Amino acid sequence: MTINVLKGGRVTMKVAVCGSVLRWALQRSGRHAVIESKFPKLGEWLEDKSQPTLRQLEDLAKATATPLGYFFLSEPPDARLPIPHFRTLGEDVAPSPNLLETVQTMERRQAWMREHMIEQGYDPLPFVRSGRVTDDPRQVAREMQVVLGLTEGWAAEHPSWTAALRGLQRKSEDVGILVVVNSIVGNNTRRKLSVSEFRGFALADEYAPLVFLNGADGKAAQMFTLAHELAHIWLGSSAAFDLRELQPAADKVEQTCNRVAAEFLVPGDEIREIWSSVCYDSERFQRIARRFKVSELVAARRALDLELIARNEFVDFYQAYLENDLRANVQDRGGGNFYASQNLRVGRRFANIVVRAVKEGRLLYREAYQLTGLYGTAFSRYAEFLGFREQA
Repeated sequence: MTINVLKGGRVTMKVAVCGSVLRWALQRSGRHAVIESKFPKLGEWLEDKSQPTLRQLEDLAKATATPLGYFFLSEPPDARLPIPHFRTLGEDVAPSPNLLETVQTMERRQAWMREHMIEQGYDPLPFVRSGRVTDDPRQVAREMQVVLGLTEGWAAEHPSWTAALRGLQRKSEDVGILVVVNSIVGNNTRRKLSVSEFRGFALADEYAPLVFLNGADGKAAQMFTLAHELAHIWLGSSAAFDLRELQPAADKVEQTCNRVAAEFLVPGDEIREIWSSVCYDSERFQRIARRFKVSELVAARRALDLELIARNEFVDFYQAYLENDLRANVQDRGGGNFYASQNLRVGRRFANIVVRAVKEGRLLYREAYQLTGLYGTAFSRYAEFLGFREQA
């Protein structure tokens, strides 16, 4: 770091930053063009022709979502995900800052929840790691239904598959699984999560299993992702995944989770029984979807699994359907109640336990703020929204 005293006595501090570190920060941010327009001298910094001031470096750290301390390193850090990241096409790419920060935030919540459950004398959840990769997917799917308190044909009890999705989220939380759905990093609307990078991830733990759904994805795909993540919890395998075209990566655990999810949502024996009566119908996927209360996308994906349709037919349907579903999802996310959305972004089960711990004096407010990402008045109002009233 060099200190320059300018005319008038003003002091500026220039920071020598390694060009490879700058390039790494730009690449992982995925916002090279935007950042270049905000920092006209970026090219000079990359070529060591000039140096940024400390203030400029702080702004650059914020723009690239990079911890400031990384810019003082002599080479790029090894910033890897703490869990496996399975991608359908097998790409080996560095995680974005948004994904990395989201996973780290969820790990902190899980660690606190695990410690809380142990301190309160709770027993470990017996269903976590109860399955094996070698188990029959149909058996694992049935065990999931039993633990979640779902009857055979459970989805038909709901008026629509979107209601079935919400119901499955609630059932998962009721048995001790933390469920989080978010399309952005925390509450920062400028940092959107990319569906092409990941659809969700699972963090297996006997006391505080957690599943995260990328809320930027269409709700049709979220149902399959949730079932896939639940299978990860049953197999005791933490992982992030993109499930491109709802297809798993070339990994035995991933493939098993996909088969379990498929059986959980649309049992193979049942769809084979009705296929002959719907296969020539132009709305065959809609008919299957109505019967099993899943999206048409999941119905089509199941038909592909069972080799009832050709892959090119599924891909054409997938692309057209997902485009419409994502458009509807974007419209659905507009506006809304900020505090109601926290039931998804923070997780209803987790939020209730944190707020109760604060009210009982077992958790400091500042710790609760850090765990939930809600501070001051926002936290208090959310607590009221959950039904926790301030005592007079």
